[in-house]
Amino acid sequence: MWTDPVVMANLAPVKDTDAALARHDSYRHEGLGFWVVARREDGAAIGFCGLKRGNPGSPIEGLVEIGWIFAAPFWGQGYAHEAAAASLAWAWQNVREDRIVAITAARNLKSQGLMERLGLRRVVDGDFDHPALAPGDPLRRTVLYEILRPA
Repeated sequence: MWTDPVVMANLAPVKDTDAALARHDSYRHEGLGFWVVARREDGAAIGFCGLKRGNPGSPIEGLVEIGWIFAAPFWGQGYAHEAAAASLAWAWQNVREDRIVAITAARNLKSQGLMERLGLRRVVDGDFDHPALAPGDPLRRTVLYEILRPA
């Protein structure tokens, strides 16, 4: 998925899969990471979803961030919502933070819609230019969403 230009069009430049997975090693000791999402009926790996620490040098550095990525044939079928909702439920039972954040490119309206359906709200004055992306990159402008720990 990280090497598919269609999947990555609103996320980030295409990436080497091994490198993308290796980045997650730094917070696995906390139980965080992206889990494989497998389709129930046949076990096919259709995406990844989970929790990680915000990237160093970004405005969300060190915060718990939820994210997801799915192969294009599985978009719009509820898989991302189901996996992200399960990830949030796990987080509230296993992490101490009072909020979880999510980011995406400002132009990625589908992910923003999912964030809102999950109960995340856009942070007022939270938009930023992603430091890992060059000036002029259409993905650089980033929006920040958050969800607070349930009472």
